[in-house]
Amino acid sequence: MSRNNVKAIATTLKNQILILGGFVAIMWIVQILNLFLFRNSLLIYGVLPRNPDTLRGILFMPFLHGGFPHLIANTVPFLTLGWFVMLREIRDFWVVTAVTMLVSGLGVWLFGSPGWHIGASGLVFGYLGYLLSRGFFERNLPSILLSIIVGILYGGIIIGVLPIQAGVSWEGHLFGLIGGGIAAWWLSRRPSIS
Repeated sequence: MSRNNVKAIATTLKNQILILGGFVAIMWIVQILNLFLFRNSLLIYGVLPRNPDTLRGILFMPFLHGGFPHLIANTVPFLTLGWFVMLREIRDFWVVTAVTMLVSGLGVWLFGSPGWHIGASGLVFGYLGYLLSRGFFERNLPSILLSIIVGILYGGIIIGVLPIQAGVSWEGHLFGLIGGGIAAWWLSRRPSIS
């Protein structure tokens, strides 16, 4: 491997760490400020289904959490699955994140159960949906292998799209998964950069 290749890999890895670390840092800073400075009053910036005033929550929902256990439960899969999304191109991460936030947020706003919906799990399920669907849509060996690896590591969380636990936004999970699938379909249709 040439020195230029090593340098390019190091630069890419640094950018991936900065982006994922930046997202997680924002989540943690918001949680600390929300708890200690704002006394959980920032949660009103989540999504309250069918309330027009909370459409802004589509952008803010992933950064708000119901407490540190909620945030911790989202941090590791966010980092892991987010990095898998970035493996081919960092641009994929931005597209999948934007599509997932929009589909998950609008899905919750239109069809969600009453109550505030918050948390990054919609993004986590979006990354999962993207990674599982990518192998199907792209039909190449690296994408299929990545889909299988992700299915083995995180396939068990798919049960989170069912309404089996009170207080958990299964709608956010379901529409996040759908958003990730849409992003996989969309990205598989773009011309490859050679």
